[in-house]
Amino acid sequence: MQLSDIIETKNVLPALKAANKKQLLQELAHHAAKLTGLDARAIFEKVLQRERLLSTGLQGTAIPHEKFAGLDRIHGFFARLVTPIDFEADDEQPVDLVFLLLSPEAAGGDHLMALARVSRVFRDVQIVNKLRGTEDAAGLYAILTEPAASTPHAA
Repeated sequence: MQLSDIIETKNVLPALKAANKKQLLQELAHHAAKLTGLDARAIFEKVLQRERLLSTGLQGTAIPHEKFAGLDRIHGFFARLVTPIDFEADDEQPVDLVFLLLSPEAAGGDHLMALARVSRVFRDVQIVNKLRGTEDAAGLYAILTEPAASTPHAA
């Protein structure tokens, strides 16, 4: 599985403004609803509920994720925040890069593979630095889907 299998340029928000975690998740849910056909409120509530159990924030990045009935495939949405926000992360670092992952209910293994792929990208300091230094959707998409970011053996 490559990141290009789950994200498109139109799913990249290069300069999202959010004052807090709740507002960020609302904005992402609204954008995701337009592109998936799911209800924005349902996305927001389900992802927020999961985040309340355990924050997905780590080292300035976050990967909120959840499974939904009615999806035919995994959808990814990337946001680069204008200003980092408190994401209630265990390491207490503010978050400025977020990858929302929405999967079909039955996508157990594929959901975990997608989550691992995004996590691998966010653990690569060079890729994260490139993402933080890029301000347009096409450039961010290119970084996210470049072979180094999408291969299983990337750092």
